[in-house]
Amino acid sequence: MLGVLMRLAFLVFLLWTAIAHAADAPLNLKQQALWDHLRLAVAEEKQLDGVLGVAVLDLNSGQTLFVRPDEVFPQASSIKIAVLAELYHQAQQAAHGASGKATLKDRYVLRAADIVPDSAILGGLTAGVSSLTNRDLATIMVAVSDNSATNVLIDRVGMDNVVRLTDSLGLSHTKLRRKMMDLQAAAQGRENISTPREMMTLLEQICVMTT
Repeated sequence: MLGVLMRLAFLVFLLWTAIAHAADAPLNLKQQALWDHLRLAVAEEKQLDGVLGVAVLDLNSGQTLFVRPDEVFPQASSIKIAVLAELYHQAQQAAHGASGKATLKDRYVLRAADIVPDSAILGGLTAGVSSLTNRDLATIMVAVSDNSATNVLIDRVGMDNVVRLTDSLGLSHTKLRRKMMDLQAAAQGRENISTPREMMTLLEQICVMTT
């Protein structure tokens, strides 16, 4: 599913670049052409061997594109967005004087026990020596989807706090229930879940938190 989303994002980038250079066309026609191409790309991806859910919002125009927006899906690495949101939420609270909250500058010394599979960055660092800030961990978590960085941040901000944040935003179907690569929890049915519309809303809220 992440591969599908990456292909769609790359297509949007290419189309936007091409349309942006079509100087003779009015801006609204350029935007509509982009959306038409995006809808076509999504329609073609519907042929995949699985169930596709899509929610797209243009923050400038308010235009949307939905496919099964309210169906609950396992989130895989997409749930990391909720962890990121809680980190920034706590950083804002700390900036306003709240105690016991994580900040972006807090440092952490890596432990050998932190390393789980699919950790391209943290897996190459030295346990007991390598020191990273929460900002470093968040960057690694999002930029390369590092599972160990994600698990460290889940411990640092608190899994329950992540769930409380998504609940407070009205995202009732968005649940962080386990760490990355916790296969035993997944086998027990404790999967990380959300809907396309709720993840879209969460990304919109992160834009508000960080501006």
